[in-house]
Amino acid sequence: MRNFFITGTDTEVGKTFVACALLVALRARGIRVAPMKPVAAGVIVQNGTTHNEDVHALLAAYGSAIDASLVNPYCFAEPVAPHIAAMREARTIDLEVIEKYFNQLAASHDGVLVEGAGGFLVPLSMKESMASLPVRLGLEVILVVGLRLGCLNHALLTVEAIHARGLKLAGWVANTLDSDMTCRQENISSLKQLINAPCLGVLPRVVGADVRETSQLACAHLHVDALLKP
Repeated sequence: MRNFFITGTDTEVGKTFVACALLVALRARGIRVAPMKPVAAGVIVQNGTTHNEDVHALLAAYGSAIDASLVNPYCFAEPVAPHIAAMREARTIDLEVIEKYFNQLAASHDGVLVEGAGGFLVPLSMKESMASLPVRLGLEVILVVGLRLGCLNHALLTVEAIHARGLKLAGWVANTLDSDMTCRQENISSLKQLINAPCLGVLPRVVGADVRETSQLACAHLHVDALLKP
């Protein structure tokens, strides 16, 4: 199986939700795929334990023992842009470290799903952005489009940025953020015509605390066959 980078049209558009659903869908097919979120910002305290909610969800969807430090080598306390969070903690995000951990996961699994933070071009430093990760790691890209007003522009700009870096867009997922979105179906139809990559699914709005349960519900709306072809 190939390795993929999951990015979004913005922050809070459902990247982790989609990543978890893909993990469950692929593992249900007997494919040993590992999650990775190299950079996360924002932590909560739950049952006396400090963790990032996105990383916690990915680990829950994975469903087996795995070294959390490989999945998430950089976790910052404040929910702000990664380069700002790193600066405020006097730390540096080292792409070489991320690549080393990625290679360890790839060596022990059939594939790796690498989830970005924020949008495609959010900075990691003054020289690198989140887009540097799929370029360095040789990943194909899966784009999560948050269905809300402005999604057409955000999606098409992100697609242009992906192609400008010589990356392959393996597919995109439409994620419903607002069930009452005006012209929702017209927006989806436009995206299908304007994005030259397969739509891997249109996900309904799913609310629930149990990651495995919500991921299973989302799986029914995903079409992963396009990701399994050579």
